[in-house]
Amino acid sequence: MHRPVPLVPLALAVGVLALSSFSSVVAQTAANAASAQHLTQSRADLEALLRRFVGMAETRRYDKGVSPEFVRAETTYIRRRLEEGDFHAGDRILVVVEMAQASTPASVAALGKTSEQQLSDTFTVGSSQEVTLPVVGVVSLRGVLRRELEPRLTEEIARYIRDPVVRARALVGLTVSGELARPGYYSVPADAVIPAVLMAAGGTTHEAKLNKLKIQRNGQTIWEGDALRRALAAGSTVDDLKLHPGDAIVVPRAGSLTGLYGPAQLVAVLLGIPVTIYTLTRIIH
Repeated sequence: MHRPVPLVPLALAVGVLALSSFSSVVAQTAANAASAQHLTQSRADLEALLRRFVGMAETRRYDKGVSPEFVRAETTYIRRRLEEGDFHAGDRILVVVEMAQASTPASVAALGKTSEQQLSDTFTVGSSQEVTLPVVGVVSLRGVLRRELEPRLTEEIARYIRDPVVRARALVGLTVSGELARPGYYSVPADAVIPAVLMAAGGTTHEAKLNKLKIQRNGQTIWEGDALRRALAAGSTVDDLKLHPGDAIVVPRAGSLTGLYGPAQLVAVLLGIPVTIYTLTRIIH
């Protein structure tokens, strides 16, 4: 059975490219983003961060570069995560179950596959924050954080398979728009780097103005300019940038070179330094 592979390393390095005309604009919210929560933080870490933000709001003494508006938004977001969990309708998860000591004979006979094979696939979260797994049935993910996904699924799968070895990854849905070959909505791993996400969308068009690349949330820019360039040069991932599901990566129009940037050219223009590239599987059926 084919199992989707979310991230496949390709040891691809590109040469240094001088970007003398790069804009000196720094994202105004970069300091705020540095204080935000990671998608993969534990419940204890989120609770500690929530206490920190609540303390700032109550004393009106904010960390340098952190705005009251940011604290209010993050406080609301963390509370929602702790109560509702990280999984909502349409989210995708990757599950791989390795061979256990025993399988359920009925499940093997029904589809001609072992229970482990049936459970190793990509699944979509339903409208009630549930996921339906072969052999197992409906599993509620309400209140479950990304960090808690694997233990939660292991607990449910263990009811039907003895001592299962379960690996699960939550994907992050991001909008990729602008001057790209295949703009759209992509489900990517939290450890994906931004150039890999752009390559999953087919690379940029000849109209792309890569030095104006930006990331937006609810119509507001949260990363751009030198702050974003430094983050990309450091190999920052979706999680490192503290991106939320639904955030948008926007490639503005310029109108200069012809054709599409290939993977190497795209990353060279974005970063200007050698990097390791990753390819993504687009998880849309």
